[in-house]
This record gives sequence, C-alpha cells and structure tokens, in this order.
Amino acid sequence: MASNMDLTLFTDIEIIFGLSILILLLFHRVRLSPVLGFLVTGMIAGPHMLGIINEVEQVEILAEIGIILLLFTIGVEMSIKELWDIKRFVLVGGGLQVAITTALVYYISLYIGHSPSTALFLGFLVSLSSTAIVLKLLQEKGETYTPYGKISLGILIFQDIVIVPMILLTPILAGVPSTSGDSATMFLLKGLGIMLFVIISARWIMPALLFRIAKTRNRELFLLTILFTVFGTAWLTSEAGLSLALGAFLAGLIISESEYSHQAIGNMMPFKDVFISFFFVSIGMLMDVSFFLGNVTVLLALAAVVILLKSMTSGLVTFILGYPLRTTIITGLHVSSVKT
Repeated sequence: MASNMDLTLFTDIEIIFGLSILILLLFHRVRLSPVLGFLVTGMIAGPHMLGIINEVEQVEILAEIGIILLLFTIGVEMSIKELWDIKRFVLVGGGLQVAITTALVYYISLYIGHSPSTALFLGFLVSLSSTAIVLKLLQEKGETYTPYGKISLGILIFQDIVIVPMILLTPILAGVPSTSGDSATMFLLKGLGIMLFVIISARWIMPALLFRIAKTRNRELFLLTILFTVFGTAWLTSEAGLSLALGAFLAGLIISESEYSHQAIGNMMPFKDVFISFFFVSIGMLMDVSFFLGNVTVLLALAAVVILLKSMTSGLVTFILGYPLRTTIITGLHVSSVKT
C-alpha cells in the first residue's frame, strides 16, 4: 500500500498536470510561450498563493531531472567536433561576458555602499544565467544552431564551469578560512579526468556498447542503458564539483558520436518534455506575489537594470566576436536572465 507521502506527491503531480493543461490552453489561444504558462502554474499552485502543492522538495527533484534531460538532448544534437568548433564562444565569449559583467556589478555595488566582498559576490551572482531557461527557449524555437544560439550555448557552458572557482572563493569573501589551493588543484585534476573519460567513452566505449545493446532488439534494455549513461555522467560531474546539467550535456556528447544517437534522443524526448515542465513550475512556486506587489517598483527597476546590464555585456561580447548588430541584440537578450 502506498504511503501518505507517496499519495501526496501523486496528488501534487496531478494538480500540476491538470492546472498546466488549463493554463497552457489559455496561453495557446493568446499565443504566449508554454514556458510562461508553466511559470504561472507554479505561481498559482505554490505556497505563496493557493498553497495546494505540499511536496515542494519532491517537485524540485523532478525539476532537476528535467534539467538533466534537457541538457542531454542538447548534447546529443551536437557532437564533440561541433563543440570544438564553438570553443571560441566558450573561452572568449563566456570569459569576457563573466569578467565584464562581474566587474560592472562590482563597481556599481561599491558605489551604492556595499563592501568589496559583497560587491564581488553580487558580481558573481549577476554574471551567471539560467542554462535551463535559455536552452529551453532556443530549443523550443529551433534556434539552438543559429549564430546567437551557438554563442549563447558557449557562454552558458563557460558559466557552468566557472561557477566552481566562484564557489571556492565564496568562503574567502565571507572571511572563512579555506583550503582553496588544494581544492583548485583537485578540481583541475578531476576536470582533466572527466575530459579524458568523455573522449574515450565517445570514441570507443559507447559506440561498441550501444551496438551490442541494439543487436538484442530490446527497447527496454536500450532505454535503461541511455538513462544509466545520462545520470551516471551527471553524478560523476557533480562529484567533481561541476553541475549535474553539465554532466548531462557531456553524456549527450558521448552518445552523439554513436550511430544510435537519433534512436536515443527519440526515446528520451517524451521524458524530457514532461520533466522539464516541473522545472518551470518549481521556478514559478518561488514567486511571492504579495511581496512582489508590495515592492513592485523596486523589483521592476532592479530587473530592468539587470536585464539591460547583461544584455549590453553579452551583446558587446558578441560584437567583439565579429557578429552583426541583430545577432548581438538577440544574444544579449537571451543571456540576460539570472541563474535560478
């Protein structure tokens, strides 16, 4: 017999699905993005409005699975060669975007009276963007492989990597003693190990494994192998101090080198579409409507400043990379969100 927690989670999932259907139908009629519909679903059902979702933490776990599957599909649609082709966007684009944004926020924060450590922390925070939101919107519109889609992807990959040094520096900013030297060395060693693992797996291990699995003509076995690879690689990068999302992206790259990549992505797409909806619902649940309405002017002004600042810095980086005005504007707007 199912426990009360199981039934509560089951009830919450039914509420999310049912409310999402109604809101998405309404948003479809007025031609608004489904992403916005899921955000509104979470806002309405969340603890700050109706409060009809009880297992919030469980929904957040489902949301994390959605992010993993989203980044996996992006990785499968790419290849190691294509990733190498956008290395300039990762290293130059991502590096300049994070550095310029952090520096601007740092000096603005100092000007309005924050301490240097707080100012630098705010710079780190604002420089990062929401990988899941940006890539979902790009994939939804089929724009992942446009020039601005590739630049955005390169910047986001760099952000997912640079977040580790930022985390290592945070205790120092707070005045807490840290063994950051040892941590940084270990991080570099783990990073090199993961890169070697990805190359060997993509070149030799995964093609041979999927060939043997495919010969069995067992769909369940094939699906379990793909899921094991995705979650295993995501866990591996998480243990190394990197994000689960980056690991899922690397798992996609590994499988993209196999002749069975199209079959893999075809099997995973329905799961991705379902679980990624939980991510946007969970973001919507964070929205405190009463707090927002009580501070609407300040919050809107702050959001406008952040969007303008990040759009300008990302657009400037795109211009430095040699792209025209239209691409700089679209890239800037895509990367203007803040990491959630």
